[in-house]
Amino acid sequence: MTATAAATVPQTTRGAGKTSRRRSAVWLGLTPFAIYVILFLAIPAGLAVGSGFFTSTGALTLANFSVLADPGIQKDFLNTIVVSAVTAIIGAILGALICFALLGTKPDGMIRTVIDSASSVLAQFGGVMLAFAFIATIGAEGLITQWLVSAGLVNNVFNSFAHNGVLIYQVVGLGVVYLYFQVPLMVIVFMPAISGLKATWGEANATLGGTRVTYWTKIAMPILAPAFFASVILLFANAFSSYATAAALISQGGLISLDIKTALVSETVIGKANTAGVEALAMVVVMVIVMVAYSALERRASRWRR
Repeated sequence: MTATAAATVPQTTRGAGKTSRRRSAVWLGLTPFAIYVILFLAIPAGLAVGSGFFTSTGALTLANFSVLADPGIQKDFLNTIVVSAVTAIIGAILGALICFALLGTKPDGMIRTVIDSASSVLAQFGGVMLAFAFIATIGAEGLITQWLVSAGLVNNVFNSFAHNGVLIYQVVGLGVVYLYFQVPLMVIVFMPAISGLKATWGEANATLGGTRVTYWTKIAMPILAPAFFASVILLFANAFSSYATAAALISQGGLISLDIKTALVSETVIGKANTAGVEALAMVVVMVIVMVAYSALERRASRWRR
């Protein structure tokens, strides 16, 4: 017994040492990413949000928070939430329908491959290039707009309607532009969930006398619900944090991100630069709430993918 115990101790110690070295190697491998996050995400975000607690002379203050009581800021904040929510819901529904249609195709077939590739590209297509594409296509002087007018399919009322900016140059029409990248993003994030539905569940439903309606309402939809709502939240966060596309299309305010830009660079609004930090803090609070909800739903949805 003594010899066995003596032989066991060094093996346990060596095993613990190897485990410790493996953990150290893992943390060492994460170091470049951690440095990137700290330098390019954490520090800039901390400085931006922290500036809201100081005056232009560097004195600590809470007076900057009064900007949140401004009716114009409140309206723009509400506009941002509404546009993000509407495009998230519509994008999620359209994307889910596309995913449902793709269930009838081969996972490694040409159709699935093309749509997956296109969704990956289009989900990242935004900013000034996306704004230019819509301006050149359905803007006031866009190709389709002018063709419709010249063909007599619409009258000058429509042209005036487009020129006044209701289509894409204001917050109302911004939702149409956002759907361009919201729908592909939904296809990317929701397809793994709907593909995870097991054939045995449908067979069990049929064996017990269930119909296709019973399968989708009693089995598939309850299983997919956490993943679907998690995807909606992700799409909301994606639209809520978008800036470049809106900035290229809308010259005036209308969204909270544009108000932050105005507070920082406007030549007519003097002494309000630090209020941008307060507005950024409000956006961060919303994003934290959204991502906490997303993480909770994603953990629940992941149970069915194991």
